[in-house]
Amino acid sequence: MRRQPLIPADPPDLVKPVQHHVNLPIPLSGIYGSILLIHPASRQRARYTTETMAAFPRICACLFFTWLLPAADENFRPLFDGKTLQGWTVCNGFAKYHVENGEIVGATAEGSPNSFLCTDREYADFVLELETKTDPALNSGIQIRSHRYAADTAVNTNDGKKTAERKHPAGRVYGYQVEVATERSGASGGIYDEARRGWLHNTSSDPAASKAFKDNQWNHYRIEARGNRIRTWVNGVACADLTDAADRSGFIALQVHSYKGEKPAQARWRNIRIRELVPGR
Repeated sequence: MRRQPLIPADPPDLVKPVQHHVNLPIPLSGIYGSILLIHPASRQRARYTTETMAAFPRICACLFFTWLLPAADENFRPLFDGKTLQGWTVCNGFAKYHVENGEIVGATAEGSPNSFLCTDREYADFVLELETKTDPALNSGIQIRSHRYAADTAVNTNDGKKTAERKHPAGRVYGYQVEVATERSGASGGIYDEARRGWLHNTSSDPAASKAFKDNQWNHYRIEARGNRIRTWVNGVACADLTDAADRSGFIALQVHSYKGEKPAQARWRNIRIRELVPGR
């Protein structure tokens, strides 16, 4: 008589599966159904599995938005290569501009009128971001949608107190300027119409905007020009919100104001980048 081979007993972990169902709390049970557990010893693992699946939507949301952020940044491009002033031209005055440690440095020059380092091309609708640090003794600004007078021109200008006629020579830069002033003035982030109408939106009376700018440190500016609306932020604080149809495109420029002092003063800019927008959207 042939002997049947002995079949060893199953080890504890290989005992015939016993089915257990853990119903997840609503609404998760409606999404995931129930979890089939293989063995009573798996109940501990089931608890962790249930918790993991409950957190799954939040995990997916975090991953999704993390994935979106780099894509948004990719739409920005630098206006300054960090090494040279290629693509920029000095206009109006003769302040000295140079590159130092990845920054554009503008230094005043005795007897010079307002000077502007201007982009060689023009921009219409865009978001512009940069950081600037200016000597508290010096006034500065960021020109957008700006131009130069083709001939000698007389315009009525408001200096914040009164309106008077002023004459400007051919080649003079004019247009929207986002103010870079001092912490004390509270005007930073406001919009001034350089060499034309004067103040369009002065932030010095705004309790929040007037305190956004800080002396002797880097200040982050965000400028959005879309259609006939221009909005500005300084260090994340909303400052100006202007609706004006005078100019819909023009160059961008960095201003070094005329200055009288014992020694030259400086304005600095870095991390200058732009995201162009489709007009009308």
